[in-house]
Amino acid sequence: MAVPLAGWTLHTTVLRRRLTAAQRDPLTGTWRRQAFTDRAQRLMERHPDEVVLVLADADHFKQLNDTHGHAAGDTALASIGARLTDWAGPHGVAGRLGGDEFAALARIKPRHQALRLDHLANRPVPYEDGGALPLTVSLGAATPAAIGSSDLPTLMGAADAAMYEGKHTGTVVQARPDHTRTPSINGRRQGRPGTAARTTTQP
Repeated sequence: MAVPLAGWTLHTTVLRRRLTAAQRDPLTGTWRRQAFTDRAQRLMERHPDEVVLVLADADHFKQLNDTHGHAAGDTALASIGARLTDWAGPHGVAGRLGGDEFAALARIKPRHQALRLDHLANRPVPYEDGGALPLTVSLGAATPAAIGSSDLPTLMGAADAAMYEGKHTGTVVQARPDHTRTPSINGRRQGRPGTAARTTTQP
């Protein structure tokens, strides 16, 4: 029995690794959209009073690609993914929603949330020959306490609306209750690429 059992154990381990790899974005190492949503939902349910959601969107990403090439664009995306993964920490989750859009959910005590958000301020992205890419990232943040809801799509929609409000400013805009009234689909403003299915609004 020892040999067959060892074989099944190895098979299970390999299969689990392949499934996990399939849920990861290969460029940034962050979770793909559905995997991020599943993990963020579980974290929110366990710690509704200690979570902060951040949505991030690279500014003028097409222009950066056109000017500096796709390798520079890949470097920028990898940098955003690494920054959010580091910010979320080992008990949080970071994901790439699609294109140059990312999200991260971190577990942070309320008294530390403002300071931790300040750590996401834009920084230069190192590139070839010691240079830096001209990259800025728009950021929106939302907490259940600030918007009065622990529903993940509502939280994402509010963070997305806050991010759009502060577009190109390089600062993190924190969502208010009125941001939940911006029409959204799957946590993203109507009209953004990939928005489809159920509309989520608050009265």
